[in-house]
Amino acid sequence: MQQHQLGSELTTSAIGLGCMGFSQGYGATDDDESIAAIHTAIDAGVTLFDTAMSYGGGPNERLLARALRDAGEQVRVATKFGIIRTDSGVHLDGNPAHVREYCDASLQRLDRDVIDLYYLHRIDPEVPIAETVGAMAELVHAGKVRHLGISEATPEQLTEAAAVHPIAAVQFEWSMLWREPERDIVPTARKLGIGLVPYSPLGRGLLTATLDSTTVATSDFRRNDPRFQGDHLENNLSQVAALQDLATRLNITAGQLALAWLLAQGSDVVPIPGTRRSARILENAAAATVELTPATLEDLEKLVSPEAWTGDRQSFAAPSTTRSTD
Repeated sequence: MQQHQLGSELTTSAIGLGCMGFSQGYGATDDDESIAAIHTAIDAGVTLFDTAMSYGGGPNERLLARALRDAGEQVRVATKFGIIRTDSGVHLDGNPAHVREYCDASLQRLDRDVIDLYYLHRIDPEVPIAETVGAMAELVHAGKVRHLGISEATPEQLTEAAAVHPIAAVQFEWSMLWREPERDIVPTARKLGIGLVPYSPLGRGLLTATLDSTTVATSDFRRNDPRFQGDHLENNLSQVAALQDLATRLNITAGQLALAWLLAQGSDVVPIPGTRRSARILENAAAATVELTPATLEDLEKLVSPEAWTGDRQSFAAPSTTRSTD
């Protein structure tokens, strides 16, 4: 698979694998199926695997450790801290005094000596971002972490973080369904030399053209999201139909076209689609071989207009969840 670069030093496969779905969010899980899917990803050339301490409350990192036990040195593991799940609910913790213990716990669950890319999952509004990143920088100096990342930040927060320590990647929701980041976070990150890691690059599955008004209700991550409700869903499905039509003419799937569109945005973009199915992983990985011509990209903008998608998004503790009106 072709390689893309995050920041100045971290090189990974152009498409990574988001691992959240192996533990939560999209229905019942099967560890054996998940491990088989991860092995399929490795064989397909995927080298970036994205997890978090909050996914399943720790089991996701342990599952990834099992799956990557015999993987080669080319594998890169990204994990995140800052979202805390307890019996009383979910909250944020960016307290600098807790950063090292969160990292040590993730290292133990991942069975690794060093984390390749360590993200602050969400920014704690009670703690200045500079203080949290300062504690993260100490992990780099201690040899526990190679590169730092931030997930779901404002341009101002990203700038403040980068002033403390180089940031290799910013993670955020970005897809044809959700293009708001192109207004602010994408240009800010590029100005700072920070790589772009879109999560939900397939619009939480909508851009695969395999969902309808019935199947979207099978996942908490979809049915409670305004984009998957009522008139918004009906409108967005018509957009997906146009995406599917163009993909058919190109002899690829709708999902591959959506991923190829993201990859065409630059060599600093590494989408991390998530799936538990090996067949879907192979399909996603093959999107890295799709080259969209300028004419095709222009057609795509016309046929699947960025302004025609509707509905705000739902995302825990994210700074931007509403569509711009200008």
